[in-house]
Amino acid sequence: MATGFGVRESGLAEAERGDAGDAKSEAGAGKSGGSVVAFANPASPVANAAGEAVADYLKQHESKSLLRFITCGSVDDGKSTLIGRLLHDTQRLFEDQLAALDADSRRHGTRNGQIDFALLVDGLAAEREQGITIDVAYRYFGTERRKFIVADCPGHEQYTRNMATGASTADLAVVLVDARKGLLTQTRRHSYIVSLLGIRHVLLAVNKMDLVGFDQAVFEGIVEEYRELAAKLGIDHVQAVPLSALEGDNLTARSDATPWYRGPSVLEHLETVDVARDRAELGLRLPVQWVNRPHQDFRGFAGTIAAGSVRPGDEIVALPSGRRSRVQRIVTADGDLAQAVAGQAVTLTLADELDISRGDVIAGAAQPAQVADQFAAHLLWMDANPLLPGRSYWLKIGTRTVTASVTEIKHKIDVNTQAQLAARRLELNEVASCNIGLDQPIAFEAYRDNRELGSFVLIDRQTHATVAAGTLDFALRRAENIHWQPVDVDNVARARAKQQKPRCVWFTGLSGSGKSTIANLVDKQLHALGHHTFILDGDNVRHGLNKDLGFTDADRVENIRRVAEVAKLMTDAGLIVLVSFISPFRAERQLARGLFGADEFVEVFVDTPLEEAERRDVKGLYAKARAGKIPNFTGIDSPYEAPESPELHLATLDDDPQALAQRVVDYLRG
Repeated sequence: MATGFGVRESGLAEAERGDAGDAKSEAGAGKSGGSVVAFANPASPVANAAGEAVADYLKQHESKSLLRFITCGSVDDGKSTLIGRLLHDTQRLFEDQLAALDADSRRHGTRNGQIDFALLVDGLAAEREQGITIDVAYRYFGTERRKFIVADCPGHEQYTRNMATGASTADLAVVLVDARKGLLTQTRRHSYIVSLLGIRHVLLAVNKMDLVGFDQAVFEGIVEEYRELAAKLGIDHVQAVPLSALEGDNLTARSDATPWYRGPSVLEHLETVDVARDRAELGLRLPVQWVNRPHQDFRGFAGTIAAGSVRPGDEIVALPSGRRSRVQRIVTADGDLAQAVAGQAVTLTLADELDISRGDVIAGAAQPAQVADQFAAHLLWMDANPLLPGRSYWLKIGTRTVTASVTEIKHKIDVNTQAQLAARRLELNEVASCNIGLDQPIAFEAYRDNRELGSFVLIDRQTHATVAAGTLDFALRRAENIHWQPVDVDNVARARAKQQKPRCVWFTGLSGSGKSTIANLVDKQLHALGHHTFILDGDNVRHGLNKDLGFTDADRVENIRRVAEVAKLMTDAGLIVLVSFISPFRAERQLARGLFGADEFVEVFVDTPLEEAERRDVKGLYAKARAGKIPNFTGIDSPYEAPESPELHLATLDDDPQALAQRVVDYLRG
């Protein structure tokens, strides 16, 4: 019986114990549970032999390759059973695990008291009660030939994001198909996610072949259909295996039940498949994780090499700056190296003092990575709140974090049929082809060429929750062709000519709160004092610039984005711009603030209780909204997110509009 991953009880264990009499004479012995426990003299030949054997074993273990793979498929296709049986048949379970499995099988199992291997992986109570996989379960095991990390992924559509999480680091996917049912919608969905995340090796496990009498025709029909799907999705390598995970047929060895099958068993294929990605062709790619500066005489750039190799003397380029130098040393904890390759964590020192910081990429000068700030990408939305184009998020790629927004949803993709659908927003677990814009250029690679520099996540700037995962397809040509045109008369010169400090004063509050009234009074007072101002009012702008927008959440986001950009241009002209918009979402007000300098943006919260705003209701809008005639009305069926720390908080129940306007003027002139 195996005692877990490590030294198994075999001839090695016997060599460690030696003959009981010899062991007693050398070091004494104790009794434990009826077996002899010997304490060998470290200087004895037996102990030396044992030590050498352990060292040899550990050295062999370190040199084994690692395969990360996932299992996916429809509900009840046998994913958890396959993994559990694989762990059991490769003898990688502790005795207490086997005892617990036996007890759980009697309590929760579906095999009338016999061992239910699925329970080894279904760790959540809800999974055991429902007999399904909900979260991604990771298991580690090894054989004499290879080490494995396997992720058991859920089959239900509502857990698509969980499945994508497991697939994001995998090199191979085991796609299970029930031989009785053939390819199902879930099979197509999971295969699409597998292809989207760059997995090019699939082991098609046609399971439950025992329930169809190990019929060769059934197997070959399923395989032919799947190969057509794989070719359409760009999955290059498919190995099909007829399987009974429950009984172990073709799992760890070829079964006599399928004499017509000449291919490898599941384990044989996992042990021998070559999934190495040829990353060296890209040249050196090292995302800088840390600037290593232990003292003033040493400055190195630490990170894990994502592709290629490097030697001292190689010419490199720092991206996105484009400055060049040569590698002086490759420093590691074990000393300097003559060469480092993909997957190694190293510190590089350079011949020149370059301004390189965390998030930059050191690349081979002969084959530098691309640099851009606008991309075509595929996005999997993972948040309960929808994706709204134009909303600002943080984008994390490699070691770099920048501000980003989805500028356009080109189309949504039905992951079940791969059909392209029109969309203006994305809901949980939906996938789309999008355009993304960043606030600064980054070094990147297309995901198909390099996972590390081609994959990213989007993070909500308010909650810091990860809301999406994506893959970069290519840089948009507009990113290369559009550049800032330098001008000789800048915003400082224009403001000086007007003898004022340009500002964007952003009034936000519910409809009927008094924003426009107060903004108009501020405008009149500033004009009387000789200032150059302009008002951007929500209703007025919707007659022209934003006449094509409605009042959905997506349209509100775009409404604010356009107005913020116009306000920025006006402040660049030296004006004091008074923006009066409901602007209900904090994220969009934060986006607007981010366009301006530290002291150019003034957020004014015109705070009026909803009851008071409804009482005023001079336009009758609230009454119509309550009657269901105006959908998506802020405060009724669409939320208003009040500012958390505005520069000015105007409580309209405490003062009249004239006094509140004077507070704004005093703040601007203070």
